[in-house]
Amino acid sequence: MKLFNVLAVAALCAACGRATTTDSAAVGATPPAETGGPSQPAATPGPAFREVTIPAGTTLRLTLQSAVASDSSHVEDPVRAELRQPVSIEGKQVLPAGTEVVGSVTDVARSGRVKGRARVAYRFNSLRTDGERYEIRTSALSHQAAATKGDDAKKIGIGAGAGAAIGALFGGGSGAAKGAAIGGAGGTGVVLATRGKEVHLGPGAEVTTKLTQPLTLRLKA
Repeated sequence: MKLFNVLAVAALCAACGRATTTDSAAVGATPPAETGGPSQPAATPGPAFREVTIPAGTTLRLTLQSAVASDSSHVEDPVRAELRQPVSIEGKQVLPAGTEVVGSVTDVARSGRVKGRARVAYRFNSLRTDGERYEIRTSALSHQAAATKGDDAKKIGIGAGAGAAIGALFGGGSGAAKGAAIGGAGGTGVVLATRGKEVHLGPGAEVTTKLTQPLTLRLKA
């Protein structure tokens, strides 16, 4: 009887040990990773770019968008223009017509009353294309008024002729000579009191300049 009781207790202890081990294994087990979920979208590549260099000496044919004038412009006043013809490198267009080009007045002088012709000069220092602004260097553009010596001589001659005619009516030959002198002096006075021609270029005026340094552009491929 005692032997039976001992065996029963031993069997009960063994059963309890197996249950504890099974529960511990269940608690410590790592759940399997979930699969089949939505995948992350692939990163979208950015736009590709290429560099193109426009060499020095390239001609820029422009149309002025702002006015410049010898009697109203001042040094450092902005000057705006647009390309009226595209620029191409190796047969491919790199600057389209309409590209904005900006510069400033570098020299200006009004016409003098006695001497000195009117002039205005400017150059361009930047352009904008594909939303990017680039520094550029171009040759200066200079415009000078036409000489007025021929017109001045006509004014003096007309004055002298009119004076001679009036003098002849009142004093014969001597009166004509005196009238010519007086009329010539009057004509000279008109010339001295009148300024020469001014330089005026309005929007729409066509001008041409050249790059004096290479220009490297970063363009979309």
